Amino acid sequence: MCLAMVSMAMVSVARLAWHGERGMVSARTARLIATTAAYGGSGVGLLGAGLYGLLRAEAWLARRAIGSPATVAPVADGGFGRQAGQPLSLVILGDSSAAGVGVEFPGETPGALLAAGIADAAERPVRLTVLAVTGARSTDLAGQVERALTAPPDLAVIMIGANDVTHRVKPVTSVRLLGDAVHTFRTAGSAVVVLTCPDLGTVEPIPHPLRWLVRRASRRLAAAQTVVAVEAGARTVSIASMLGPEFAPAAGMFSPDRFHPSAAGYAAAAAAVLPTALSALGVGADEHLEVAQGDDILPVAVAAAVAAEASGTEVAPRVAAGSDRGARSLWVLLRHRRRRPLPERQLDADVARSR
Repeated sequence: MCLAMVSMAMVSVARLAWHGERGMVSARTARLIATTAAYGGSGVGLLGAGLYGLLRAEAWLARRAIGSPATVAPVADGGFGRQAGQPLSLVILGDSSAAGVGVEFPGETPGALLAAGIADAAERPVRLTVLAVTGARSTDLAGQVERALTAPPDLAVIMIGANDVTHRVKPVTSVRLLGDAVHTFRTAGSAVVVLTCPDLGTVEPIPHPLRWLVRRASRRLAAAQTVVAVEAGARTVSIASMLGPEFAPAAGMFSPDRFHPSAAGYAAAAAAVLPTALSALGVGADEHLEVAQGDDILPVAVAAAVAAEASGTEVAPRVAAGSDRGARSLWVLLRHRRRRPLPERQLDADVARSR
């Protein structure tokens, strides 16, 4: 990339950054990406050629600062909960963060934490299967879904998108494949929760202006993922910058590779997702039909834009007046849930016992 192109890209970033990081996601952008995906288009991008060239140059510097991230997650598949009864089946799909790369013990992975929380709240055992793979992109979801559906799970949790941003997978391709995955699970009778693309701008070794660029790209992808996933029948939870203010070595939220979350980071995410997972499974009251203080009923694209910038926010389908006008008229429930405490951990013993 020539010096002039780098300079032009730097100027473009400076102008955009001048307006601050808030409001970088619009309902119109989320809807445009989702609609283009629905009709098979591929022309919507988040970064121009000049900006992408700058991103690649800065990414090289970031990789040098980070070093070689861990690639292997502890195997957490197994049974959780000591209650009697038919186990609920939980499958985790997605990338390295979904698998739990960055921690040492199986009980520290997000799948194990979520399975233990569901077992405790539902008072039923949970059988966990982790199909997430390091480096996975949305283009890898179909294979994971096929494996999961050998015995359709009660709940599928999907976390995908970060590698799509870093490898420049077109957003319309990403969201179309995610929508296909959700639709397949819903047709098979499985509940689905999607953890939308995390804010890559929270990874501290990434320098500016690359940090601003990946933040913008990941939040816009997260908003479009929300639109497509909810319209296909899933609930979504915004990861956004949930760990951003805490994502520093002093707070212990980074794993030693300085890229993936630590056990504390995964625990924070699992606690935020657990209430949504329980509602998806129908555990307790059907809370998604009730509007609590601070919740909103909004058009899906507007809710998606809000959620992309509000960490831990749930967006859930809701039948509302006028919904017979078609999927794009769907109004949804936007919830700012409190994190649910996770049970005391006997997780590694549970995993070992189940094998």
